[in-house]
Amino acid sequence: MKTTWRLPHGVDELLPPAAWELEMLRRKVLDLFVSWGFEYVDPPVIEYLDALLVGSGEDLDLQTLKVVDQDSGQQLGVRADMTSQAVRIDAHSLVTDEVRRLCYAGNVVFAHPQIAHTSRVPFKVGAEIFGATSLAADAEIIQLMLQTVCLANIEHPVLLIGHMGIYRGLVDALITAGDLDPQAQAALFANVQRKSQADIRAQLPSSGLGEMMIDLPMLMGGVDRLDDIRKRLNNAPAGVIDALNQLEELTEIILSTVSDIDIRLDVSELSGYGYHNGPVFAVYHPEHGSALAQGGRYDGIGAAFGRPRPATGFDTNLKLMLETNASAAQVVFAPYVAPSLLNQARALRSYVDELRLAGVNVKMALSPNEPLPKMCAKTLVEKQGQWQITDV
Repeated sequence: MKTTWRLPHGVDELLPPAAWELEMLRRKVLDLFVSWGFEYVDPPVIEYLDALLVGSGEDLDLQTLKVVDQDSGQQLGVRADMTSQAVRIDAHSLVTDEVRRLCYAGNVVFAHPQIAHTSRVPFKVGAEIFGATSLAADAEIIQLMLQTVCLANIEHPVLLIGHMGIYRGLVDALITAGDLDPQAQAALFANVQRKSQADIRAQLPSSGLGEMMIDLPMLMGGVDRLDDIRKRLNNAPAGVIDALNQLEELTEIILSTVSDIDIRLDVSELSGYGYHNGPVFAVYHPEHGSALAQGGRYDGIGAAFGRPRPATGFDTNLKLMLETNASAAQVVFAPYVAPSLLNQARALRSYVDELRLAGVNVKMALSPNEPLPKMCAKTLVEKQGQWQITDV
């Protein structure tokens, strides 16, 4: 079967009116970011592969499409994530020791769909803060993430907060104690991500540290579960306790600045591509099966570029947040007027220009017999020498 008119598996295109709805949402989101002091950058779609994979885990490597540059002979990657690009820009293109806020918007490409029947070409927008070590930076990113979701008319979102320091602290202690082979970290990470207690138990001994890791996927719930989580991890290493303290402080900051928000804690939340090393967060909604937006802290990832700056940020796929009941903007149809009817044609053109300047969408007929488009519920008619809008 010929494939000239088909798209690759998992690759989609946006048609009217969805394409315009996405563009309008993109503009609103970027206006929001800029109003918070974030500077807009537009990274390239392709880069050298090693730059795109800086600080990431195997997941991002598997999701990145790879090609050989016919000009240099080096391996290039088509971006599947834009965070590393923002890190490179902060490290080399916009060098400063001050706090830097960057934002971006654009398509990324996945080698494989992340979830069945989802697009391999999501449209990502995101915001990153570089050079700030305080939890206030994480709180700002979370607040901006929540406002971004609200712009897409997502009501009553659920904010999930975790901390990678809890998992990483337990892993380091297990390795030091000889209870975990360092080569098995990737498998353990995947098992905790899936919250598969049986697989975690098969990897670890039934020691105190091992049992804590086995219980980790079940340590979740509302803010009122924090005391229970502390009791279960009471004998954990100091790094784990420090991460719990940060998680509690960040939660308090959010509750003091954002009203009417449902916060859920999950100390085994391991979202992202493996480069997060501090607080992590995501926004969910009961009508969506996956996270609408997610992010976290990734201090020091820029070391590969020579500048290990503290950093925190988030991104979201705008395609996921398009309103399912969105309708196209109203379009008015203007009938065809022959050029020989000079005065009538000029009057029509003048009125159409006025309407367009006022924000009204007008579609002009190109021939005398052009039928009324289905998308037009109104048309222009001439009455007593004056053009006016009327219902079809």
